[in-house]
Amino acid sequence: MTDFEHTAVPAHTAVLGAGVIGASWAALFLASGRSVAVYDLAPTVETTVKAYIEKSWPVLTQLGLTDNGDPENLSFHKNPQDAVTNASFIQESVPENLEIKHALYRDIESSMRPDAVIASSASGLTLSEIQPGLSDPARLVLGHPFNPPHLIPLVEVMGNDKTADGIVEKAESFYKSVGKVTIRVHKEVPGHVANRLQAAVWREAIHMITNGVASVEDIDKAMWAGPGLRWAAMGPTMLFHLGAGEGGLEEFCERYTPSFNRWWDDLGELHLNPEIAAQLVEGVKQEAGNVTTEALGNQRDAMLAAILAATGSLR
Repeated sequence: MTDFEHTAVPAHTAVLGAGVIGASWAALFLASGRSVAVYDLAPTVETTVKAYIEKSWPVLTQLGLTDNGDPENLSFHKNPQDAVTNASFIQESVPENLEIKHALYRDIESSMRPDAVIASSASGLTLSEIQPGLSDPARLVLGHPFNPPHLIPLVEVMGNDKTADGIVEKAESFYKSVGKVTIRVHKEVPGHVANRLQAAVWREAIHMITNGVASVEDIDKAMWAGPGLRWAAMGPTMLFHLGAGEGGLEEFCERYTPSFNRWWDDLGELHLNPEIAAQLVEGVKQEAGNVTTEALGNQRDAMLAAILAATGSLR
């Protein structure tokens, strides 16, 4: 049994950067029975992280993820060296700024355990861009979650030719041990995989909004009341495999190739700008009404928990 699997004595982890993503990681790691050392320079970090964990714990309990967990198994540190000392797994979630990430990596490299894995939550930066922060990036991987990490199972994991043998597998093993679903990214592209998928959908949503096809609210509704429900069960290619009966994807392609080519040819190409952003903001204000973002977030988390509970977490 490795240090990345459940043991009688929980493994020690570190969370560097305790904004929304880092706090969510901390809640999940604690729920799995691990201890967590948190580093963040925000003066209110202890208060905000503890409040986030307290808010998240009932949902994690509902999902059966806190049986071995202790929300008090938590420490806070003013310097990153202390936070990473003795941590077997380090999740870095500091701001998407290369100077900040590189400076942090330089600070912690000599304090990390020789066998520790460090994973970056980076969504906008690539692995090759953040690796120069370490003189030896062999133990650094991409470990990009979907927000909120304590509920959304996905983690996109990537190494490259500078990553030591077995490190990607160790990261995947750790993530699976805390209830995550991992995918392996084989080629470096901006946004990785899932962000590019949602960016493509949002681009077309914005294209239809700006062209008067439907309102912000109705386009959102078309997603959550339509394909969003199916995509929570299976991916688009597998769903289309089911879309033509016994003939499967081969028959589906034969039947619908002209339709899809016509739709793709008509998809919009645009760049977000202040005018479009203002139109979207006005539309989402009308959709949300008087409901606060905090209340909407609570509603989202409750629905996510219900979906996960209904599906037995995930395959």
